[in-house]
Amino acid sequence: MAQVLLGLELAEIRELLGASSPAFRAKQVYTAIYGQRIAEVAKISTLPAALRREVEATCRVGMPLLDRRYESIDKTRRYLLRLDDGRRVEAVFMPEEGRDTICISTQVGCPVDCKFCMTALMGLERNLSAGEIVGQVLYVAANNGLDPAGRRVNVVMMGMGEPLLNLPNVAKAARLLADPAGAGLSQRRMTLSTSGIIPKMEELGREPVRPKLAISLNASSEEQRRELMPITRKYHLKDLLEACRAYPLRPWEKLTFEYVLLKGVNDSDADARRVVRLLANLNCTLNLIALNPGPGIPYESPEPERVASFQAVVRRSLPCFIRKPRGRDIFAACGQLKQVSMEAPA
Repeated sequence: MAQVLLGLELAEIRELLGASSPAFRAKQVYTAIYGQRIAEVAKISTLPAALRREVEATCRVGMPLLDRRYESIDKTRRYLLRLDDGRRVEAVFMPEEGRDTICISTQVGCPVDCKFCMTALMGLERNLSAGEIVGQVLYVAANNGLDPAGRRVNVVMMGMGEPLLNLPNVAKAARLLADPAGAGLSQRRMTLSTSGIIPKMEELGREPVRPKLAISLNASSEEQRRELMPITRKYHLKDLLEACRAYPLRPWEKLTFEYVLLKGVNDSDADARRVVRLLANLNCTLNLIALNPGPGIPYESPEPERVASFQAVVRRSLPCFIRKPRGRDIFAACGQLKQVSMEAPA
């Protein structure tokens, strides 16, 4: 079976090419894959023809293949990408004025079982490799003519999966994406969202190259969070907030908390006041997300006025923003990624 190059760091490519090949040849392969987003060994024109044929005989780049692409009325694009074993993952491209965002997956499915998330209905199929994580960014960037090292491109690990339960591959993917000699993405433009896997948060904080951290909060009390996010039974809210206080923020960094608002469940002004107390003395912002509904989800989205009222309470104490839903009509919005296939966009 051919060796997949995507996901290898420079030292690994150098080892693969062998001692007989000059070190700069490995750099050419590395730059071609991550910097130039070349998807076929035969097209790495910086390599001499003989070496190119030699590498092509035993290696392939290993980009994901497009299964389906859906485009929303708001220009959001949802990609259903096929992996080598036939499994599929989702990536979402969200263009905006002055910047673009690529939302990627870190697992096929998700084991965390949040009760308001369509991905949870899949369960976990497997972890993604570092190459499969990076490949989503490179594929979407190439498909949309983006240069992550140039125009402002954000990468958010908020698609399918719990990133911290696949931390070795996620950390390697972050190094590859942030390498100026590779994809060239700024660490300030990468964000990882977790349900709160406390020991892995501590591990992430020790990584020299790492995305910013976002914590999916979604409740104003331990009891409420246990109902919505069963992972709370293992990692209690009090301990999670303590881990957040201990997290080693870089000088330019804040923690982000995400809060999915569910009609009549966690969206009252009293909930908002409790959230303010929970987040007191943390260097953070709060993002509010009105539930993006979908098949199999037993909750409703609150009215915009309720969302605005919740925000008004929180904003008196800390920065609070309402995240605009993107791609709801093609099941591309936050919490909707479940490999939903449609003959045509809704």
